[in-house]
Amino acid sequence: ISKYMKDATVAIEDRDFYKHAGVSFTGISRAIVNNFTGGSTQGGSTLTQQLVKQVFIDEDEASLRGVSGIPRKIKESILAIEVERMYNKDQILTLYLNESPYGGRRNGVESAARTYFGKSAKKLNLAESALLASVPQQPGLYNPFNKPGNEALIKRQHRTLDNMASQGFITKDQAEAAKKVDILDSVRPEADQYKDIRAPHFVQMVRGELEKELGKATVGRGGLNVKTTLDWRVQKIVQKGITDLFNSYLPAEANFNNGAATVIDVPTGQILALQGSRDYNYPGYGQDNAATAFIQPGSSIKPLVYASLFKRKPAGQMNFGAGSVLRDEPINNIYGAELSNFDHQYLGNLTIRQGLAQSRNIPAVKAMYITGRDATLQTIHDIGDKSYCTQGVDKQVGLASAIGGCGLRQIEHVEAFATFARMGKYLPPTSILEVKNSQGEVIKKWQEKPKQVLDPQIPYILSDILSDDSARAPSFGFGASGLNVPGVKTATKTGTSNLGESSKDLWMMSYSPRVAMGIWVGNNDTTPMSHALSSIVGPTVSAIMGPIHTEVYQKDGSWKPGDWFNKPAGVQTLSANYGRPDLFPSWYSQADASKGTRMTFDKVSRKKATNCTPDSARIEVTVQKVKDPVSKKEVILSTDGYDATKEDDVHKCNDVKPFGSILAEPSGVGEYKITVRYNKGTHPLQNIVVRVNGSAVANFPRSSSGSYTFNHKFSKSGTNQITVTVIDRAFYEGTATKSISVFVPHGGGSDDD
Repeated sequence: ISKYMKDATVAIEDRDFYKHAGVSFTGISRAIVNNFTGGSTQGGSTLTQQLVKQVFIDEDEASLRGVSGIPRKIKESILAIEVERMYNKDQILTLYLNESPYGGRRNGVESAARTYFGKSAKKLNLAESALLASVPQQPGLYNPFNKPGNEALIKRQHRTLDNMASQGFITKDQAEAAKKVDILDSVRPEADQYKDIRAPHFVQMVRGELEKELGKATVGRGGLNVKTTLDWRVQKIVQKGITDLFNSYLPAEANFNNGAATVIDVPTGQILALQGSRDYNYPGYGQDNAATAFIQPGSSIKPLVYASLFKRKPAGQMNFGAGSVLRDEPINNIYGAELSNFDHQYLGNLTIRQGLAQSRNIPAVKAMYITGRDATLQTIHDIGDKSYCTQGVDKQVGLASAIGGCGLRQIEHVEAFATFARMGKYLPPTSILEVKNSQGEVIKKWQEKPKQVLDPQIPYILSDILSDDSARAPSFGFGASGLNVPGVKTATKTGTSNLGESSKDLWMMSYSPRVAMGIWVGNNDTTPMSHALSSIVGPTVSAIMGPIHTEVYQKDGSWKPGDWFNKPAGVQTLSANYGRPDLFPSWYSQADASKGTRMTFDKVSRKKATNCTPDSARIEVTVQKVKDPVSKKEVILSTDGYDATKEDDVHKCNDVKPFGSILAEPSGVGEYKITVRYNKGTHPLQNIVVRVNGSAVANFPRSSSGSYTFNHKFSKSGTNQITVTVIDRAFYEGTATKSISVFVPHGGGSDDD
């Protein structure tokens, strides 16, 4: 360590350092007075006492003041005297300099020297040493990176230089010369210190976790050997995906400037990769970690809401499955405000499969209303989103939490979807596998602690819905990128949070049996985007999920194409409610569904038949009658596109039916030339059928009025009947009949056209 650094520290912190035996009784007296008056206690401690405080006194005890702080001060003094007996002054000063806080997460003068000046502590010059020696008294304020505190820092540096001169460490001229140095201009930019670190957001997150568990002093001292969960192969894929996204036209077109992505290993819960911003070195906010920040998830929270709904209900309450119906209809009276869907439409009868896959808001809010807000949030926390609706005003959010109205952390959100991929088994997300101290002793070791939080049937059914491209097609189209990853079967959910009518946050969550990932894009200052849909991050999800599986885990044998979840025991395929087969948990009973009945529909409009619907257009269909569990309205459900909520609007009672006529002229012995005329009514024609004595002799399609002529040789003498039936597209029929008397010699022969 530079002699300038040692001298500057003594000059500003403890001018009598080389004279006392660890304790300054004058300083203690002054500190006791300040303890009671609220003044500074710093001047009451020697360097040795400060060292003791940093190493042996925890933060809670160190913060005690007044009477409660006296025992701590006595303890501190006793330990300081012992330290002085065990170590010489130079050793104590070196220990102090290696323990002291120098702003941010920088403990120790070596770390500070390299961070701020890019050099070793032994190479610090006078001006640099005086600046660093001025920081430990208030490291938050005097941190050189803290621009608002820079003026106060320079004043303290000048005081340090004056003290050094007055105490004989340097001359007055040296002090004045050092004051003239623009020292802050020599401080390296904050981003530069991490420019060569791989996965810097991940590294800083790990450091923060270690400081929380082991203490800043322990981490700051260095010497720890930390084994993390990072898979560099996966990290490179994530970084490339995010970089390519922000090098594309999309950020400018949709007006977003930041993004974050996290990938978690499904079998273990280990964080494989993490990028907390568009670029760690991006000016202004690149070092902020959006993967651990609170951001609203939008509709990506909905699968967790339905997970709570799918749980087994107490006796007497209705159970639910993918084929259960929750009507998409206005529920403002329940919601307490105006609630609509992204397209401002209500689609009526929807199964939960349709409602979740198409990301409809109203069925999701109904799902929370049925289960209860508190019970639903407890399930969400159990699954993995433990911070959801727990911060500040978020605690007061009601049913809006069913559609993403609270903030959450991306890491926890990805873990929640990983819980689905484990068929309901929760594992705390971890980034640290093992920590050893400088002696090689293990002081922290990761242990897998799984907890089954959902019956496996629930995540299996949800995964089936979230991988159903046909079910989501009405909202997203077929084969949308990200929702479909080439060569990899995944389950996926989008999410959008809004500010007014504009998107504020865009999410896409995706998982397979191997990995789970989440991506967020938005603006660092939460300003809204322009014309942005969550599907715009789809290509990035495909660019990450595809290579992770095919280039990493297929090669190491831990994944192969076609891998999917095994169907748990108990999952039922029932033709409940809507009449089409769907998945239900074992505790679902057909009695929860509906009662079958017959209803007459119109074949053309596929709506309920009316008095104007002709018999030829009527069809009887089996339907089910259920009550919506929220609105309590009777809901009639039918299959094959028949709509029991609307009446036939194709047929009118004043419609004109099609009609025909027949002209028959002899053209030989027993033979007639027959001309049939057909005329349309209100609707276009469909086909014409000609019969002789009940047997069809012609059947041909027509759309407009016309005629048809043919010769027919009769096989029997006597009265013969010719009939033409004209059918239009509304299934109206018009029939004309003509009887003719025919003579056939010998009374035999056969009919020929």
